[in-house]
Amino acid sequence: MSPAGAPASRFAPSPTGLLHKGHALSALTAAGIARDLGGRFILRIEDIDADRSRPEFEAAICEDLAWLGLEWEAPVRRQSDHLDDYAAALQRLRERGLVYRCFKTRAEVLADIGRAPHEAAPTYVGAPLAETEEAARLATGQAFAWRLSMAAARASLGASWDELDFIEEGCGPNGEHGRQLARPEAAGDVILGRKGLGVAYHLAVVVDDALQGVTHVVRGQDLFEAVPVQRLLQALLDLPTPVYHHHRLLLGADGKRLAKRERSETLRALRGSGVTPAALKAELGFG
Repeated sequence: MSPAGAPASRFAPSPTGLLHKGHALSALTAAGIARDLGGRFILRIEDIDADRSRPEFEAAICEDLAWLGLEWEAPVRRQSDHLDDYAAALQRLRERGLVYRCFKTRAEVLADIGRAPHEAAPTYVGAPLAETEEAARLATGQAFAWRLSMAAARASLGASWDELDFIEEGCGPNGEHGRQLARPEAAGDVILGRKGLGVAYHLAVVVDDALQGVTHVVRGQDLFEAVPVQRLLQALLDLPTPVYHHHRLLLGADGKRLAKRERSETLRALRGSGVTPAALKAELGFG
């Protein structure tokens, strides 16, 4: 087994459906990077979406990865078992005045974006309510989201805001490779958590990656635009910055990327039809 301080890559699926070829590409890429670096391959179950996550899908993930011949560290980190870690990170941001409660509904947020100047980015930028109004809303139990204030984050980082960067060792959707400047302001005031519903994706993954010693984040090009916000959170929380490796997306016969919601052909179905792991690996370029 590789030492804890060794390079580490991870495959982090959500147990909301069965894996397909695109997942196989991502897992095999991450495992290959770990092997080439003499490092660790980590499987993480990202099940913070409690409404859609299912134990049977988690079991199927492990079955599919084992069929591909992959081995990973134990125990597997399951996000739902570590909500306190994310709450602690959110509390650190709250104490520094970097997040604020947003009580607006989705419809209200979309309306605000629509009223923004034409040249403005189609993202939401808000501000904290006055203390008395916020207290009144809290007293009635009104739902809210914790949003990261880009203005407060910029002020907190000062001159280092313009130096936020990351290394892309794969390829972004527009051919991005090498050192990239992060421009988190383009995302607007993103949601990091919701009352009663826990943490959002951006915050959970940067906490997990830091706690698990992930040095290489491997994932599809569809998540390339998530890097700037995650890079900002790493800076605000004083967390290490991993190297990023985004890979191509597989497309179906209809030209759309493979996705669970599109009922893409699953690894379980391929296995049942007689496809071998060797044949699938060769098809994906891992011959």
